[in-house]
Amino acid sequence: MGKVYIFDHPLIQHKLTIIRDKNTGTKAFRELVDEVATLMMFEITRELPLEEVEVETPVATAKSKVLAGKKLGVIPILRAGLGMVDGIVKLVPAAKIGHVGLYRDPETLKPVEYYIKLPSDINDRELIVTDPMLATGGSAIEAIHALKKRGGKQISLMCLIAAPEGVEAVKEAHPDINIYVAGLDEKLNEKGYIIPGLGDAGDRLFGTK
Repeated sequence: MGKVYIFDHPLIQHKLTIIRDKNTGTKAFRELVDEVATLMMFEITRELPLEEVEVETPVATAKSKVLAGKKLGVIPILRAGLGMVDGIVKLVPAAKIGHVGLYRDPETLKPVEYYIKLPSDINDRELIVTDPMLATGGSAIEAIHALKKRGGKQISLMCLIAAPEGVEAVKEAHPDINIYVAGLDEKLNEKGYIIPGLGDAGDRLFGTK
């Protein structure tokens, strides 16, 4: 059974406050999202398994720890999820990166897959789906479904902020998924925006409107 993790680290909370501020410009917004993704990834990887090896220091032979071969994959949901990728791969540069593109059908309002490109060995990797905003949960649910039907087994979702409605929707659709968020907000408004939120993450990352 998956769990929901809300990160209360002071640095994450401090940076998230600046990200929320409407006066934070594109350059600073992009840099801060990158930094928060790095800090979140540091926490997410806390439970990665280790194995003992021997290494020659300049003085003697030492028994020390290395990661036990756990392979990671980072799967941003286009386009806003791209803003979190660089921050993650700073810590795990060997991670492979896939992409899932979704758009909302204007009539049904449901997400539709338009692009997907994944590592060939996703069934052997621990996959982290990234999207700054978890609002209704529709895109995240569809992205996770797309990974599962292509062989993905170990999948987590990593978001900056989430609405309770989105968290519950993902938990119901994919009860095996861990959800990692930096902030759990109050609610969705009638237009599906997170309140208080941070606006449109894609527009603020890429300077578009």
